[in-house]
Amino acid sequence: MAIPVPNALARKIFLERQGLSRAPTKALGREGLYQLIHDLGFVQVDSIQWVERAHHQILFSRNQTYRQTDLAHLAEKDRSLFEHWTHDASIIPSEFFPYWKHRFARREAKIMENWAKWQGEGFDKAFEETYARIRDTGPVMARDVKGDDHKSGGWWNWHPSKTALEFLWHTGKLSIARREGFQKVYDLSERVIPPEHHAAEVDHETFVDWACRAALSRLGFATSGEIAAFFDIVTPDEAKAWVATHREELEELSLGTVDGKPRASFAFADRVAALLEAPEPPARIRVLSPFDPLIRDRNRTERLFGFFYRIEVFVPEPKRQYGYYVFPLLEGDRLIGRIDMKAERKEGVLEVRRLWLEPGVKPSAGRLDRLQAELQRVARFSGMDSVRLRDGWLG
Repeated sequence: MAIPVPNALARKIFLERQGLSRAPTKALGREGLYQLIHDLGFVQVDSIQWVERAHHQILFSRNQTYRQTDLAHLAEKDRSLFEHWTHDASIIPSEFFPYWKHRFARREAKIMENWAKWQGEGFDKAFEETYARIRDTGPVMARDVKGDDHKSGGWWNWHPSKTALEFLWHTGKLSIARREGFQKVYDLSERVIPPEHHAAEVDHETFVDWACRAALSRLGFATSGEIAAFFDIVTPDEAKAWVATHREELEELSLGTVDGKPRASFAFADRVAALLEAPEPPARIRVLSPFDPLIRDRNRTERLFGFFYRIEVFVPEPKRQYGYYVFPLLEGDRLIGRIDMKAERKEGVLEVRRLWLEPGVKPSAGRLDRLQAELQRVARFSGMDSVRLRDGWLG
């Protein structure tokens, strides 16, 4: 029989697996930062700097001693991290690179198939020329290659030389050596990825087994579909087959959800006891990035936390329910609301425009004090001198 897991406990398990039950003030340092990213599996990268860029905020929300310079050092000096694709652009431990080779191969086959339809023959000549240029003359940025025209429809509609950079990156031939501002600097992967990781090879069975195990470990509990979606490097069918093949290692859980409908999931049998002893997360309020891994799977967020969240960056302003870039708020093991705020850098002020609390969550004096403390932390982290509350911010 499936082991019943009440909803409150399921939330604590997931929070612990996502690094949100640790002491947020314990000194992190570079070694601890690497371990945190390794434990999360990856950290999504996003260019929007409404307050801080997503990858920085994701890490800061788990440990307020996090420093952006440590992340740059690990990625650009130690080379223990590399930047590539999961379901989106992400920072990933370099030791995972051998497994990503399978993604590269799949992606290359798909892109070449599509480009044969989109562009016709001969378009891939730019790929060879761009690769040879970087091989012979060193790293480049997109602005260094000829043509800066940009048509709508995606990077495959750029000038061929610019498109080649993205193609060569998506297929693993190039890697991001560093960023200048937020612009990618591309170089040959063998000059960026540590040799032991660049040279390593794993067969298909090992790749699928690693991807599914790594995903389930970081989720704590999951369906085969959730396992496949975590890294987005194996197919749903591969994950489903992996679960069936390794069923003797797995325990079935019956998860409590906010709507009362139990949901069947799997966990590693030898880790269930530890999962069921998941600790209480810190009671403090924390501002989460819209791209935080806790809420990446919006359906899972709704089932576990009863919290509906959609980012509205691409929603026309008149149709937005909340705002352009609104941040979820975590308090203990609950998602209690969302906040619209922006770092006004010219003024050195973190301006809070509006707060929305979830139904049943009261703006008590103690809760508002905890929120103010978090806003001060976020302001300092984003380089702001103070917090400004706009009139009517409480709604």
